[in-house]
Amino acid sequence: MNQRCQYLKDYLTEIDGHPPEERIAKHVKMAIDPFLFFRGSSQLFYADLKHGVLKLPKQLSKIPFTAIMGDCHLSNFGFFTEEGSHGDNVIFAPNDFDDACIGPAVWDISRFLVSLVLAAKYGKAVSQGHLCSAEQKHIGKPVVSDTQTLDAMCMFIDVYMETCRLSTNESTFMGTALDDFPTNHILKKSYLKAVSRAAGGDDFEHKSSLAKASNYTDCTVTFKRDNNKFLSIDKSLFEEIAHTFSPYVDDAVLDIVSRAGAGTGSLNLERYYLLVGPKDFQGKTDLPLCHIVEIKQQRKAAPLYHFDDLSPINRLNPAHLTAQCQRRMQRNADLVLDEVMWKEKYWLVRSRHHAKVGIDPEKVVLGKKACFKNGYVQYAKACAKALALAHCRGDRRSKRFEHAMINSLASEKRELITAAKEYAQQVELDTKSLRMLTG
Repeated sequence: MNQRCQYLKDYLTEIDGHPPEERIAKHVKMAIDPFLFFRGSSQLFYADLKHGVLKLPKQLSKIPFTAIMGDCHLSNFGFFTEEGSHGDNVIFAPNDFDDACIGPAVWDISRFLVSLVLAAKYGKAVSQGHLCSAEQKHIGKPVVSDTQTLDAMCMFIDVYMETCRLSTNESTFMGTALDDFPTNHILKKSYLKAVSRAAGGDDFEHKSSLAKASNYTDCTVTFKRDNNKFLSIDKSLFEEIAHTFSPYVDDAVLDIVSRAGAGTGSLNLERYYLLVGPKDFQGKTDLPLCHIVEIKQQRKAAPLYHFDDLSPINRLNPAHLTAQCQRRMQRNADLVLDEVMWKEKYWLVRSRHHAKVGIDPEKVVLGKKACFKNGYVQYAKACAKALALAHCRGDRRSKRFEHAMINSLASEKRELITAAKEYAQQVELDTKSLRMLTG
């Protein structure tokens, strides 16, 4: 076992509480492919930043700090309704703030660039049938090329800079969001899908997050029980959760389940789903008044394992910090978004959006639209604008962040891309090591 492999073993054991040899679900999933490894190893990314394995342009670390995602990558953007389940306006934006904190924006930018490289290679493995989890419909599809991946990386930086420039020039620009796409855009179909799942949409009663998770009659609504996803809990725990968290939701708690197996980076953390709605639920007409609230155990944001002195704000407890950063980065924050101390752990309370539509890498790296109609570049540009808007909202009093980013990012573009490509190679090597460690 070489030095890096031993380090990887020790590090994953420390972070996840289990050595790779125990083959916990998270490690098994990460060992499948470098893109999945990258998604589940955000803390390692920051360890490598700290120790110089990944070297980013120093000039970009001098830019004023802002609220960052912390675990920024291609699949942590998607469609959802603003204000959680209380609004009907569908936008495309960052959708994961579990590792959010105050820090350098370049960390989000570089993580996204690395993910562009790894997602393209993931797509190649899927198309060639090298992943046992690949769906048959994806095998044999065309995959974006190395040239298209580089174009996507370049355009991501260019559009990010242009968004910062627009923020400095237009007083109302910060109030905008990505809320529609041209007919030929790679995200148009996903956008329409999300719109149809919002309350009042054609598919709300069948395909919304609420509809897919629940059963209802004329007088009751409950979660579906699924041994792979929704697990029943005993009566005493049900009553304890309902009592503890009812003050943080906006209606009666009608049902509670334990949520199993969600998120590559969070597979070993507890979470519960609350079905919230009118106490006197009266059937189909009341369904739009119901929504799902997630109660998720929150641990320290990934960057703070190695950079704990960036800002006093980062000393907030993990759930409070997540909620604070999410509110800063969103245009119209979720109305159900809070933090609770329970069982000597920190828990995040947040809406599960009716119209949530995520973007799997297969969607943007495979197929004719991705490869022959500039789809991968289109996606990178959409993410760049959404991320820049979120970063610029970190300080709405001034434009110092935007001006500093515009002045520095252009000159460091080539170095930033080179660093991302080199680190993607390191992730590939680490995935092979984890595969060996998990047997």
